[in-house]
Amino acid sequence: MVIVGAGIVGCALADELTERGFTDVTVLDQAQGLAAGGSSSHAPGLVFQTNSCRSMTAFARYTVEKYTALGCFDQIGGLEIATTEARLADLSRRHGWATSWGVESRLVGPDEVARLHPLLVREQILGGFLIPSDGLAKPVLAAEVQARRAIARGARFELGQKVVAVETSGDHVTGVRTEADTFPADIVVSCAGMWGPVLGEMVGLTVPLVPMAHQYVFTGDLPGVSAEALARQPILRHQEADLYFRAHGEALGIGAYGHRPMPIAARDIAGSELPFTKEDFEASWESAVELIPALAETGVDRGFNGLFSFTSDGMPLLGEHPRLGGFWVAEAVWITHSAGVARSMAEWIVDGQPELDLHSSDLNRFEQVQLAPDYVLERSCQNFVEVYDLLHPLQPMESPRPVRTSPFYERQKDLGAFFLEASGWERPHWYEANANLPEVAEVPDRNEWASRYWSPICGAEALVTRKRVAMFDMTPLKRLEVSGSGALEFLQRMTTNNLNRKPGAVVYTLLLDNRGGIRSDLTIARLDETTFQVGANGNLDLDWLTRHAPDDVHVRDITAGTCCIGLWGPKARDLLDDISHTMNTRKGYFTAQQAFIKNVPVTALRLSYVGELGWELYTTADLGPKLWDTLWEAGQRHGVIAAGRGAFNSLRLEKGYRSWGTDMTTEHDPYEAGLDFALSKDKQFYGKGALHRRIPGRKLTCLTIDDPRQVVMGSEPVFHQGEAVGYVTSAAYGYTTGLNIAYAWLPLGVDEVEIEYFGERVKARAAREPLFDPEMKRLRG
Repeated sequence: MVIVGAGIVGCALADELTERGFTDVTVLDQAQGLAAGGSSSHAPGLVFQTNSCRSMTAFARYTVEKYTALGCFDQIGGLEIATTEARLADLSRRHGWATSWGVESRLVGPDEVARLHPLLVREQILGGFLIPSDGLAKPVLAAEVQARRAIARGARFELGQKVVAVETSGDHVTGVRTEADTFPADIVVSCAGMWGPVLGEMVGLTVPLVPMAHQYVFTGDLPGVSAEALARQPILRHQEADLYFRAHGEALGIGAYGHRPMPIAARDIAGSELPFTKEDFEASWESAVELIPALAETGVDRGFNGLFSFTSDGMPLLGEHPRLGGFWVAEAVWITHSAGVARSMAEWIVDGQPELDLHSSDLNRFEQVQLAPDYVLERSCQNFVEVYDLLHPLQPMESPRPVRTSPFYERQKDLGAFFLEASGWERPHWYEANANLPEVAEVPDRNEWASRYWSPICGAEALVTRKRVAMFDMTPLKRLEVSGSGALEFLQRMTTNNLNRKPGAVVYTLLLDNRGGIRSDLTIARLDETTFQVGANGNLDLDWLTRHAPDDVHVRDITAGTCCIGLWGPKARDLLDDISHTMNTRKGYFTAQQAFIKNVPVTALRLSYVGELGWELYTTADLGPKLWDTLWEAGQRHGVIAAGRGAFNSLRLEKGYRSWGTDMTTEHDPYEAGLDFALSKDKQFYGKGALHRRIPGRKLTCLTIDDPRQVVMGSEPVFHQGEAVGYVTSAAYGYTTGLNIAYAWLPLGVDEVEIEYFGERVKARAAREPLFDPEMKRLRG
């Protein structure tokens, strides 16, 4: 194996691999020293562990634990402060995340903040968030220590070796060529950091990161303050001003994100530090002095603009090349997450699967349109701007938009659709055309945070779906076609449920990993003897199936060339009977048929993700507007409406339908997730053997919250008898059940709980699911 890059990530990966007995490792770097010339060389080393993403927090936790054990970490604590009420509320939310993910933390008052950091202006401080285990990593030392450990186990480090080519044979890597030598390898891992895109180009891989300059300054010595006193103070973040602080002897180091984005092309990088641009730091310096007046007496001693990597969604890039076996990537990784990422990558390479769910960091998560250079640049720059901003979970980026629109987009705009965005798709969340529905008055109010990117119209649309009929745009959901003489055998092997059924059957099934974890859930329709339509969750499913498909099976993404309307509600059959004379609307639940709706050919699947009578109606993209218009016109006499994702999420939670990536991931098995009904006892499938070795000790639990206004958003901690025991996954108000719903991972047997929401405990209780139509009469009517 060859690892390209001897920064902290490359060194950590060499250490983790050799610790697992994978000792034939060579680490190459173009610099003459370890952690020299890249981001690791100038990183200030601050480690704040708390993140809204569970895996990112887990990465950081392990990094802290490992570097502390190796003597490369000063665990002096981390303190985030609030100078506005909005930030103070957000610190409560961050405290909730830390509690959910098992990181000890506490909220502190302004007096405690002033005691911890006496130089701050006490009057400005409203409160703080303290994480005692945070602190300062020593990046260069950490790289050297881990490199020495790897070398002692047999690894080689070859410095001053600039990679100029990755050698391949067929669809697999065979080695790496440098300016001076060639290194054979059947596995190559790119840990090149901000040079990652250059290495990716050598193997035809887009590595969607942008090197970006970030300002850091060293102040003069602070008057009357000893280095010993400063060293005891926790690292500090003043996110309202886009600033962080750490001690350097008797001076402070100040990092700033408040300046304009300063991207640079990877090919143009000559070194990791660019000249300091004083004018870009002026506003940040004013804010720093306002918070710490003693800085006015010191001034800026020196500064630099240090380069490091940003991505379009703020997450790392981890995983294997989709078309070239053996070429792996571990890029856009900050010091905070370095050891944790290295551990997961080592597990992935050696064992075939990391213990942590990494779908949000997987290199192959992006749609093709999201890899466009202009898209990556603009979104990455925006992520830099927003790195410390208060962001709502539903808040979309405003540009570039729109990128992907369904064929119904113009009709939706005419109906006043409020669009949010996911995977580049514009997705209606509600329609202003429904503002005058009488059901709007029946929708209860909710708290201020949950009211953002929401309207009571969402509730009205859900109520009308249950009463009459509604049209939902399901076009953004990933659709694959799996075909060929070996398609059935392949899908039988890869999925958990029995697909050996006659054409016209539809099956709900799962993809498992080699540990029995759920890597996706699928809805598969057998259209004929050799053709299957697969309703998937995203690009990772396409990547997984493509990697495993034999030569006699073809896996094709058909999403862009097709579209889908979910027609659901008790009057859906009546509507279709008016206009389709070739469709059998009496065919049972989980069946498929080809039919015409007036002049539009459709593939009609008798499915419903909202728990109502109805169909998913698929046609080609060119006929999408015609399908919409035909259903809309015929539906007027039945009271049809267009409904959005706000209603959809409420309806699906009333039925207890899971959302992969939110409610369950590779870290959960089907028994824990309540999906064991999708396991066939009569066949072998990928991951089946591992299921018998798992011991369930938790369960995805349906909760109802007593207070209807406290609609939680996900990731909040759940307490039982005063102890944090789990966390919320999905939540929504159930408009037709009148219940405030949350799903959470909890230990078995837990019933009465409290959910911590912005620092307050909200009472909730376990409920038997599904909450709506438990006898399935609506679906099967």
